[in-house]
Amino acid sequence: MSYVHNPEMRHTDSSSRAVSSSAEYTPTMPSPPPLAQASSPFPSYGEPDEEKRVTTESDSYNNELKDEEEEDSPFEMVRAAVSNKDDVSLPCLTFRSWILGIIFCAALAFVNQFYWFRENSLALGGYVVQLLSFPLGYLLALILPKRRFNTFGWEWTMNPGPFNIKEHVIISIFAGTSVGTAYGIDVVTIKRMWYKSEMGFGPSVLFILTSQIMGYSFAGLSRKFLVYPAAMIWPANLVSVTLFRTFHEAQALGGRFTRTKIFWIFFALSFLWYFIPGVIFPALGFLSILCFIAPGNVIANQLGDAFNGVGMLNFSLDWSYISSAYTQSPIAIPWIYACNVFAGFAIIMWIATPIGYYKNTWNTGIMPMYTATLYQTNGSKFDIHQVMTPDGMLDTAKYADYGPLRMTFTFAMTYGLGFAGLINLIVYVILYYGKDIVNRVRQARSMDEDVHMKLMRNYREVPHWWYGVTFVITFTLAIVTCQVYHLMPWYWVFVATAIPFIFTIPIGIVQALSNQQPGLNVITEFIIGYARPGDPIANVTFKVYGYITMAQALSLVGDQKLGHYMKIPPRHLFIAQLVGTIICAFVQLGVAFWLMDTVKGMCTDAGYPFTCIQANTFFSASVIWGLVGPERMFGTSSPYHPTLYLFIFGMLLPIPVWLLQRKFPNSWVQHIHTPLLFIASGYMPPAPSHVYTNWFIGCFFFNYLWHKYRNGQWTRYAFSLSAGLDSGLAISGIITYFAFMNVKIPEWWGATTHHCPLAAHGYLSQP
Repeated sequence: MSYVHNPEMRHTDSSSRAVSSSAEYTPTMPSPPPLAQASSPFPSYGEPDEEKRVTTESDSYNNELKDEEEEDSPFEMVRAAVSNKDDVSLPCLTFRSWILGIIFCAALAFVNQFYWFRENSLALGGYVVQLLSFPLGYLLALILPKRRFNTFGWEWTMNPGPFNIKEHVIISIFAGTSVGTAYGIDVVTIKRMWYKSEMGFGPSVLFILTSQIMGYSFAGLSRKFLVYPAAMIWPANLVSVTLFRTFHEAQALGGRFTRTKIFWIFFALSFLWYFIPGVIFPALGFLSILCFIAPGNVIANQLGDAFNGVGMLNFSLDWSYISSAYTQSPIAIPWIYACNVFAGFAIIMWIATPIGYYKNTWNTGIMPMYTATLYQTNGSKFDIHQVMTPDGMLDTAKYADYGPLRMTFTFAMTYGLGFAGLINLIVYVILYYGKDIVNRVRQARSMDEDVHMKLMRNYREVPHWWYGVTFVITFTLAIVTCQVYHLMPWYWVFVATAIPFIFTIPIGIVQALSNQQPGLNVITEFIIGYARPGDPIANVTFKVYGYITMAQALSLVGDQKLGHYMKIPPRHLFIAQLVGTIICAFVQLGVAFWLMDTVKGMCTDAGYPFTCIQANTFFSASVIWGLVGPERMFGTSSPYHPTLYLFIFGMLLPIPVWLLQRKFPNSWVQHIHTPLLFIASGYMPPAPSHVYTNWFIGCFFFNYLWHKYRNGQWTRYAFSLSAGLDSGLAISGIITYFAFMNVKIPEWWGATTHHCPLAAHGYLSQP
């Protein structure tokens, strides 16, 4: 899962691409792994059992399996989730899986990109596909003709028999490519909306496709190290396997309602309810108690506002702010993890931010308390066009005359916390799982093939030349795209590509064992920021190729391991992943261009709800790291230089916690997980500051009270309910947009979401 604490961080966790929920606890946050033990944020696999070790002969792999019932994985966690048998006769990439895969891929791509630009963004996860494709697959098995066709000598049929688990898995992997939005679309957006330099649809498609697909070649090179070895567990996939097997193998659970019925009930309720906060009464999304009590008090406005304040006592009855794109569903994370995430949010936003802000640190009192907007030293908004040359570079003379770039206390602090969070994760993994990782790497090199690797020998592997051709094509097109369309000089594509080439395997090993993926955002921004200061587009382009290439590679590797566990033919999986990525790129880019062409005031307050707050933060990052550069923003002469030393805090923080947990193994200290304390800062800004409060309240009701006192109901219905609420909201939001796009809603108190007007200004610069 991606763990990159950066204000412009994109949620691209690999496990959610195929599946983002299960019948057990499984988080969809960028960092926390699936719950394996109550006392640890990482799964504990234990040493492999000696009697479970397997040996390999050079003969036929099928003949050497004397008794599949006895031979199993050497790791208990895998044995508990993954079947040690396979039915090679089950069809996988069928007509049904193609149809449902394409439909769900395109639908999720449209919905998630549509909401990505909205102020209250929402992201539908893979669990929606899992839940809906299951009954739809069975429906197609009932209604499709069973006639066999012969096309160019290839015999096929629309209906090969009962809908099976392998079709279900390949559909989820197919559609999982659309769970996250393509990182490169933010580059296309800021070039057009802020830098006034449109690329056009054709060049944009090339940019998106090359940045999304190039990593697949690295996945092919790394599968020997990250997929084949039994020691490379990829624990996030185990809960996915559990849910797939629950659908297809387990007996129906008791209860008055099926999961599907619960889904449609809450889909309908969510669909109908959103018309109220989405159209009629938007104020229900931002019920700021402090602003209602003291509307004329500046401090109350700043502490209570969700847009420009820290969101204290700001509640929401809009599900899109409870299950947002920043937090995901409150049902999808264990209660202990939620407490850690919210504790970090409260410390950063409700304690550190007010103290630093009201002390006027870095003269931020003339700015709003919380925003990603950039400013001049006098508190005016920073106009990049006043300091740029006609070709989009920084004019140092104009910059010297115009004045230095300044940002809010919160924005600057979150960058420092980004450094702290990254080093914190590295130290944490070393302390808690360093020895385990070393042992697993040794086992991966020396351990005999397990039963799952033997069973996969029944299927043809993807040849290396497939990956080689993929790399040559995408790398060549990336060079042409960057050079011809002036994204960055062609030779920097070599450097950007070398970074994921170096880091994919070592970071993949960490993720395969701990579910944590240290990101390359900060590294890539620093490298290109110092190498090409004053070039904002080159900065973000380099970051896309340097960061997303590795993220995509590990996403495919994670899917390959899921396919490995579920015995999906590797070639079928590769085709589904590649085709899904191509469809996703065209659909998401089409949605982006459509909205930018049709929404008046797009990416401004006038275009509400399409204010592009996520792209706005990405733009601010391009100015900070690219246009102005890291030396001017964080060098020794900059007021923000002290934030760099927060990495020392991040490095030291896990040590005392680790020592206390060793000394008091049965105390509450065991529930402290330091990497989770930095989660919220990675999205603050652009996330409205009240989303974590309302998400935490939802976690309390769903994952503490309901889970504790009605555990049977929770097990049966929790994720169906969550999927229904998310899906109903998504469809309702799209329909309300089209239905009311030309309708003027009467103005009244409840029609506005801004009831804290004083928060839009600094406490030292009130109008």
